[in-house]
Amino acid sequence: MTESWHGVRLGVDVGQVRVGVARSDPHGVLATPLVTLARDLTAAPDAVPSDMAEVAALIAEHECVEVVVGLPVNLAGQLGPAARNVKAYADRLADVIAPVPVTLTDERMSTVVASRRLAERGVRGKRQRAVVDQAAAVEILQSWLEAQRRRTR
Repeated sequence: MTESWHGVRLGVDVGQVRVGVARSDPHGVLATPLVTLARDLTAAPDAVPSDMAEVAALIAEHECVEVVVGLPVNLAGQLGPAARNVKAYADRLADVIAPVPVTLTDERMSTVVASRRLAERGVRGKRQRAVVDQAAAVEILQSWLEAQRRRTR
């Protein structure tokens, strides 16, 4: 891998109510859950929403070189309302955290896969809802990392 590959990345799963965040190791091998943030839907248009401020703080704390946001394209590969909502979030986040780049990646089924994996481990109900956003962020980041590794071989 090239030296430009090196560095911690954050994976972000943007939901209507919560934002799941995961991080990679500096070598881009493994994504691990970090935190679930409450979406701040009440911030004034000229203010930074608290969830984005928390993401910015995590970027500084972990010295992240990039943020990977899951884009929920539909099964036909089109951008529906959820994807447009996430794209708007990612655009706003990019303004908040510049010059750290924000990359959008197809995250079809990440929450479904994360929910299934948690259920297989016996995590259900309220306990699952509390961590499914982080688990989805892990799925998003891990599959993106693996795709990058395949590309650089």
